Amino acid sequence: MALSDSEITGAIKTGQFHIVPRNPKLNPAGIDLRADRSLVLRPGQQRLVATIERVELSERFLGILHIRSSLAREGIVASLALVDPGFRGQLTVSLHNAGDRLVSLRKGERFIQLSLLRLGMPATHAYVGKYQNSRGVVKSRRKK
Repeated sequence: MALSDSEITGAIKTGQFHIVPRNPKLNPAGIDLRADRSLVLRPGQQRLVATIERVELSERFLGILHIRSSLAREGIVASLALVDPGFRGQLTVSLHNAGDRLVSLRKGERFIQLSLLRLGMPATHAYVGKYQNSRGVVKSRRKK
């Protein structure tokens, strides 16, 4: 079940979910996250951008990222992964301009929303992968 704004606030207060800086921009069913840098995307261009916010999910929550609809309406498509239970760090998002005009993103601008889902039971194995404790933009660490 997705958490409402009041449930997210409760999860922050009980330490089940951490976000820094504190006092995030809550929506009815999620949290807006901001870009850590300014960038311009030309038509057909793909770039990576990190969130300013650092998040920590307990073993009770799964995060799902969604591009903000205003950016989608300008042609921005995001490659978004799940945020696993136990993840800690800044999130790196791949943005692609599928539109026919330049799209600018300002540092500090809200560009994605994080929705939290409560798991039926806590995850037995929390995330311990290669992106744990990410800072800034982190390129692919996939072995080639």
